[in-house]
This record gives sequence, structure tokens and C-alpha cells, in this order.
Amino acid sequence: MIKIIDKDFTPYISAEEISKRINELGAEISKVYEGEKPLLVSVLNGSFIFTADLIRTIDTPIEVTFIRVASYDALKSSGKVREILGLKENVFGRDILILEDIVDTGTTLEHLMEAFQDLGTKSIKVATLLHKPEAQEKASKPDFVGFEIPNKFVVGFGLDYEGFGRELKEIYQLV
Repeated sequence: MIKIIDKDFTPYISAEEISKRINELGAEISKVYEGEKPLLVSVLNGSFIFTADLIRTIDTPIEVTFIRVASYDALKSSGKVREILGLKENVFGRDILILEDIVDTGTTLEHLMEAFQDLGTKSIKVATLLHKPEAQEKASKPDFVGFEIPNKFVVGFGLDYEGFGRELKEIYQLV
């Protein structure tokens, strides 16, 4: 058990399990995009570790970029993606693979997919390390899933609690 700020977390998915599953995802993605040159779009902050490990397992030429998503009206979240921050690449006619750390309600994912469709992409797929099917409220679902997990709060391997815990090699679940 570990403590982050005021919360206790217990080990949930080991570093070995994560590594094995990422290798499997890399093989799946390599097959799907064989002969193509997809643009992998990593959604910061949480997906940076997943992205770093995943891209080294993909055996087809890829381009990688990093974005942040702005979803604010004045000082509060609007629930709608207003801007994709950091996207410099022309995505028109491109195969896009969005990389997420976790998909729960699917709200951000759905809006992000709509934004990319509006930019004229050829195809859009999503890979996520973690998916919470119980929490899913939107129709958009990931195409590549590392682990399906219950609707519990998790940290580690890029996921944080109040900015802490991203560096953990394993994934921990709130007690």
C-alpha cells in the first residue's frame, strides 16, 4: 500500500503486466497500420508514459505528436473541446491514432474525434491503456484497449492524483 497526499492506494496492475500488454498492443497496431504511415496523437499529460513505451513496440513507420485539449468557457469547463493545443501537423487525409491514458465517460474522446473529423482525417482510431466500460456515457469507444478496469480511481504509469503518482511503474487503485 502507498499513500499519495491524503489517499491510500493498493497495487492493481504490475509493471510486468503493463509491459506485456503494451507489447501486444504494439503488435496489433502494427498489423492494422501495415503499409501506412499513421499520425499518433498523444493526449497530454497522462498518456506520455504509455506513448513512450507503446511507440517503441510498433513495427511500421509512424509520426508522433503531442496535444493538450482545452475545454473551457471563461473559468469553467464547458464539457466540449474548444481547441486542440499543440497540433501543428496537417491531418487532412491522414490516418490518426489517438493515444489516451484512460477512457472513462468518453466525453473528451468523443469531442476530440469530432474535432479531428472536422479537420478532414482519413480515419481515426483510439488506443488507451485503461478503459472503464462501466463509466462510459458516450458511444465512442477505443479500438485498442490495454486493460478494462472497474470504475475505480487509479494512479501510476502516467496517471496522477493532484499531480502526484505519475512516476509509479505500476498502476495503483484507490482503497
